[in-house]
Amino acid sequence: MQPRHRSSATPLALALAALVLYASLYPFTGWRWPPGASLLSLMQLPWPPWIDTLDQVFNLVGYLPLGLFTMIAARRSGLGPVASLALAVLGPALMSYMTEVTQSFLPGRHPSLKDLAMNSLGAACGAALAGLLHSLGWIGRWHGLRERWFRRRSAGALALLALWPVGLLFPAPAPWGLGQFGSRLRELLADVLVDVPWAESVHLALITPDEVQPLGHLAEILLSSFGLLAPVMLAFAVVAPGWRRGVLAAGALAIGVGSMSLSTLLNFGPQHAVSWMTPSTGTSLMVAAGVALLASFVSSRVAAGLGLVVLTGLVALVAQAPADPYFAENLQAWEQGRFVRFHGLAQWIGWLWPYLAILWLLMRPSERD
Repeated sequence: MQPRHRSSATPLALALAALVLYASLYPFTGWRWPPGASLLSLMQLPWPPWIDTLDQVFNLVGYLPLGLFTMIAARRSGLGPVASLALAVLGPALMSYMTEVTQSFLPGRHPSLKDLAMNSLGAACGAALAGLLHSLGWIGRWHGLRERWFRRRSAGALALLALWPVGLLFPAPAPWGLGQFGSRLRELLADVLVDVPWAESVHLALITPDEVQPLGHLAEILLSSFGLLAPVMLAFAVVAPGWRRGVLAAGALAIGVGSMSLSTLLNFGPQHAVSWMTPSTGTSLMVAAGVALLASFVSSRVAAGLGLVVLTGLVALVAQAPADPYFAENLQAWEQGRFVRFHGLAQWIGWLWPYLAILWLLMRPSERD
């Protein structure tokens, strides 16, 4: 048995499993027992007569990273190759089977043996890819690179950094403005409290005013700057001062620009891929680059403190950002159109990423710089 290592693949695998479950059972409404169905019949998944190539591709691709990261996490935790392969293939396959059976209780969802087969195949492909990477020594090389570049106990931060671009694919009220789920939370609480007499005052307080003042020019620049600096400071908290921070900062800014362009391209077409770029966002890029350059030489503790300030400013500003027509149209395209399959994955990451980053920084193990 191999020695155990703390791997960033473990939180990534757990996060992917939770997000796949959410996407498979969305929208969680209308639960009912299928008329005339017995428990035994529900457990026997049908093979659908229709052919949906795109849906099959999504099912395979959706489970591939789950098998990949599960295999890597199992190997890094000390399990042997056979046990790791079994866990990486059978675990996602069992989860897929349970979600397919559960879909029988949701109107509009159709359990399918074909979906189970494609999900299991995707997990197997991911596990096979992880096994190939491990046999070629690439996993070991990554571990060595991580040891040279990042401090010990950085797995949680690395997992958050890997998830950040995914969160950017979900429509935001402003470029890089992750963390705005207050309006949805208010709607949910308002629905719960609408028939509660004693909660009338609370219910009224939860309703967003019809006319929300748009953010000023300076607030927009700060919001986008904080959104870009958040992953940069998170990375600085686990990297020693020096040139490596500059490389990571440049990479984060490039990924941020690329993710925003990809999100706009997916929603509005290639001709609008850079329509999000405005003078305000250009200024935010320069501000973020300047602050990142100055912060490249501070201690990790100071970087973590700056990260908390940046993340707090981000969630405070994004909570005040109105849902402009661009954001509303973009959001509707995701939730009602062709991006519904990615709804759970990108939405929850986009909503929760800043808060998870704050939690990690607050719980960050102290180390000498």
